[in-house]
Amino acid sequence: MSELSRMRWKCRRGLLELDLLLRDFLDHGYAELDADGRRCFDRMLDCPDAVLLEWLMGRIRPIDTDVAQLVDKIRSATTGGT
Repeated sequence: MSELSRMRWKCRRGLLELDLLLRDFLDHGYAELDADGRRCFDRMLDCPDAVLLEWLMGRIRPIDTDVAQLVDKIRSATTGGT
């Protein structure tokens, strides 16, 4: 299975909102990440859906600065940063 296929599978979540945000980023922003960014994205996807949703909706900020920067990139790529 290719890396992109594995990430696409891992982006499938239990919440439609997360599915849409993560799939959109995978299609429009993931390729721009360097190797560290891709590892961070993979690690981030191990977090519970409720936490991911809070981060991506901007309700709370991740403590890990690498994850926080990645969340900012995802939000900018998928929602225009709002």
